[in-house]
Amino acid sequence: MLGAIIGDVSGSRFERGSIKTKYFTFLEEGCRLTDDSLMTIAVGCACVEADLTDENSFKACVTKYMRQIGNLYPSAGFGGNFYRWLISPHPTPYGSFGNGSAMRVSPVAYIAKTLDEAEKLARWSAEVTHDHPDGIAGACAVAAAIYLAREGKSKEEIKRYVESNYYNLSFTLDGIRPTYSFEIQCSKSVPEAIVCFLEAEDFEDAVRNAISLGGDCDTQAAIAGSIAEAFFGIPDALQEEIFDYMDETIQDYYWSYADTLYEL
Repeated sequence: MLGAIIGDVSGSRFERGSIKTKYFTFLEEGCRLTDDSLMTIAVGCACVEADLTDENSFKACVTKYMRQIGNLYPSAGFGGNFYRWLISPHPTPYGSFGNGSAMRVSPVAYIAKTLDEAEKLARWSAEVTHDHPDGIAGACAVAAAIYLAREGKSKEEIKRYVESNYYNLSFTLDGIRPTYSFEIQCSKSVPEAIVCFLEAEDFEDAVRNAISLGGDCDTQAAIAGSIAEAFFGIPDALQEEIFDYMDETIQDYYWSYADTLYEL
């Protein structure tokens, strides 16, 4: 959860001016909270309020908080279709296969009590907007990886599960970095973000891996960071520093669920 936010903020200044190196100042002036963080926080709020056994209840809460928080920050970098969903009087899913479903999904892996439940909640969280099979798969793959990491599974076990159920991960970052470019489709960005985690030595290294690809930097760093947090943990200094990028309003939303989910 916080790992997704740190990844998002770290990658935000490179989203439209991407780089192909891991060597850069991690958090500095020009970094900011974007839609990735805001929607992660919205899903977190829904996780502690909704009836997790009731699809309609869960989706209604996800929708409520995504619209409530999103409309407070209209300049956070939302895509056109999503922004229209935010302001629509009658929002409905719009068939997206983009990686927005995967960037926001991490809280469900903390509230879920089983792997099946994590994937179910991931699917529901995606379907309020991203009801295309690719959009759903991206959310489920990330939620599964986070859940398995929290359960103490090895990288090899996580990789094997994702490959058996979602994506081929048989590539290396060095192999794809020279030609990889901005891509928002789940099937062309989520596997890459997962490999950024798999090749990482620690939390920060996973985020640096994602940014170094030069793709959709903030979103891929959010995804890689969300998995890396569950596997490696986050250094205390980074946990403290990230709150400098949150105003009081969004911190209130964050703390309304974070303590509860992290204790589970």
